[in-house]
Amino acid sequence: MQRTPCDVYHKISREVFFLNIKSDSRKIKKGDTFIALKYVNDGHDYVLDAIKRGASKVVVEHGLYNVDTLIVKDTHEYLINYLKDNYWEQIKGLKIIGMTGTNGKTTTCYLLHKALNMLGEKCAYIGTIGFYIDDKIKDLNNTTPDILELYEMLLEAKKQKCKYVVMEVSSHALSLNRVKGLEFDIALFSNLTQDHLDYHKNLTNYLNEKKKLFTMLRNDSLALINIDDKYYKEFIMEQNNNKTYGFKDCNYQITKYNYNINGGHFVINDCDIYDTKLIGKYNIYNLTLVIATLTNLGFDYDKIYNVVKNLDSPKGRMDKIIYNNNAIIIDYAHTPDAVEKALRAVKELNPNHIYTIIGCGGDRDKTKRPIMGKISVENSDLVIFTSDNPRCEDPNKIIADIVQNLDKNNYEIEINRKKAIIRGIQLLKENDILMILGKGHENYQIINKEKIFFDDKKIVLDNI
Repeated sequence: MQRTPCDVYHKISREVFFLNIKSDSRKIKKGDTFIALKYVNDGHDYVLDAIKRGASKVVVEHGLYNVDTLIVKDTHEYLINYLKDNYWEQIKGLKIIGMTGTNGKTTTCYLLHKALNMLGEKCAYIGTIGFYIDDKIKDLNNTTPDILELYEMLLEAKKQKCKYVVMEVSSHALSLNRVKGLEFDIALFSNLTQDHLDYHKNLTNYLNEKKKLFTMLRNDSLALINIDDKYYKEFIMEQNNNKTYGFKDCNYQITKYNYNINGGHFVINDCDIYDTKLIGKYNIYNLTLVIATLTNLGFDYDKIYNVVKNLDSPKGRMDKIIYNNNAIIIDYAHTPDAVEKALRAVKELNPNHIYTIIGCGGDRDKTKRPIMGKISVENSDLVIFTSDNPRCEDPNKIIADIVQNLDKNNYEIEINRKKAIIRGIQLLKENDILMILGKGHENYQIINKEKIFFDDKKIVLDNI
């Protein structure tokens, strides 16, 4: 007899498998199921701790325990299949929009989430700045959470009657199968530049992971691709409904744009004019992708125009504070491409001076450090190199990597990030811009393995 979704629901409820299953032994409560996954740590090392905390069932690859034990070949693969087999029916009605690319994911996805809500379509957002439905529900440890947490969020979105889910899909998530088994209705691609090579080893591997998203679309689903990116053809796949956006001749061509510190306007296909509060050429890209997505979802120009003109950047994305006829801008830019785009964006505003505060994260791709140093000094009047998230590296060594081989001396070094920000504020005179880059929305610094409260914006507001 064929089971109905209702039958499946009740079966799962009686088994209490998913809702009470955890891969972190510290979160186990009495009656939970513990599944031993292998990530940085091997979950099998924590099975006994999980049982001690009250786990009544364990899913493992080896070993026998004094509770109900299920031995499988691959616990991660088992979990993916279990969730797909038992929960996809409940969430497949959601329209899932996934976006990948090096830069622009957070801003674009957040803006699209806000736009859909403003258009009366309830939409969830999953990404770098957290899990949102109306407002933030919780912070996330990863841009794209692991598959167990992801299904929980999708079920919550369904429970709260969301029609859409917009999510950032990172290269790590695609590589580690955090989204395996999901089917996307729309896939978005922004750009591909150097990042995460400490993990992927080379740009080809990085590219191949990004491409996976475009193989996960439902039949003839929409793929929107930045035609100005040199890798754009890699994302065009025969089975998808491919459309392009950008400044070159394409489906959604940006034909005119201009902006000032308060915002700007741009034109698509020589006929559709849009106003925006956002600044920077790269935000024109982000907004065009939002517009292209909304257009393909069936919304008309007038409705889209009214939404776009009222969209604000998410926290830490070109987040501006006006101070004594100067602008202080906080941005998450932490890759060479993002830093260059942010600095060129403010250069077009013709300020008297551009002062930049920037560092690089520790225990991450070291090859980008001198590139970011060079970009910073070439596009600023003065740069203050400081600490970002040093993690387990010596901050002095990180900065030494940044400043190596610089052929300009328009920089200072101040390891203490708070002192660096205060110094930057003190430099401002008239029509100057202070760029504080690298951390954006983050309200912490990671020093060794400890997260310490630190908020760039709060430091600014406390000292102006």
